[in-house]
Amino acid sequence: MNVFFAGTPECAVPALNAIIQQHTLTGVLTAPPARTGRGKKLTESAVAQAVSQLKDEGKLAPDIPVFTPEKLNQQFRSDVAALHPDVLVCFAYGKIFGPKTLALFPHGALNIHPSLLPRWRGPSPVPAAIFAGDSVTGVTVQFMAQEMDAGDIVLQRELPIEPYDTAELLLSRCAQTGADLIVQALTMMETNTIAASPQNHAEATYCTLLEKDSGQIVWTKSAEEIDRQIRAYTPWPGAFTHWNNTKLSILAAHPYSGSSLAEQPQHTAAIGTVLGIDKQEGILVQTGSGVLAVQTLQRETKKAMQWKDFLNGTPHFIGETLQ
Repeated sequence: MNVFFAGTPECAVPALNAIIQQHTLTGVLTAPPARTGRGKKLTESAVAQAVSQLKDEGKLAPDIPVFTPEKLNQQFRSDVAALHPDVLVCFAYGKIFGPKTLALFPHGALNIHPSLLPRWRGPSPVPAAIFAGDSVTGVTVQFMAQEMDAGDIVLQRELPIEPYDTAELLLSRCAQTGADLIVQALTMMETNTIAASPQNHAEATYCTLLEKDSGQIVWTKSAEEIDRQIRAYTPWPGAFTHWNNTKLSILAAHPYSGSSLAEQPQHTAAIGTVLGIDKQEGILVQTGSGVLAVQTLQRETKKAMQWKDFLNGTPHFIGETLQ
């Protein structure tokens, strides 16, 4: 089939690689270059970089067009129509497709979504699933509809959420699963065996776009909730607190299960207090319910450090209050 692919971040690359092994890629749509990093260097999207590498390796024809429009306007639609694509495949492109664009694809448009729809419709389903404490998530291949993530379901596969999973780790597994599923879906489409089931819209849940300050830790929450927040917001936007009027990122932690504090009545410690250490588990911080053991920290503008190295440079940290 002639496939037109739309995607932007790293998680979309495995699907792109899988598609080109079995189908003809007619073109790619991705976000425009963006300024990233401390130097604000203008950088192409992960998908655009992957296409360039595939061309350099001879795995893609050098004339495969890559589109990075600010708007999906009439000129864009004319250019895509000239490629005669059969189907659109999308994974995390970043914009909604209007009916005029969807009409360009005679076999329709397939979207890869890293959740078990109708749960977690929206732009951040993997962090949402971890943050909510879900035990399973998955990947859905669906037909696109005008309402976001509301289209009929073609294929789904469950994935467990492990206690150590960060959004980065889980999304990586979702990306590989999505690559497998989209190849299956395209084969079904090509052989006229594809079928789709409508979602139960009454069961839909929604997630929102993450903001830079979404990772602010509220220490009145339980240790389990804060642990999920840290994992859900790794690598971005990151979980953080404040200490001595500076930002302190918490990169790795877990609910404390040891006995170092067994003789200390926790109700006497203010919430957010750095209680002490456990030689196996790290720096211990009082939460609204339970204690959080912190292994990796990063002061603003500094490098990330393991907890022992951090304490070597900040010997008076024990007894401080995080806010």
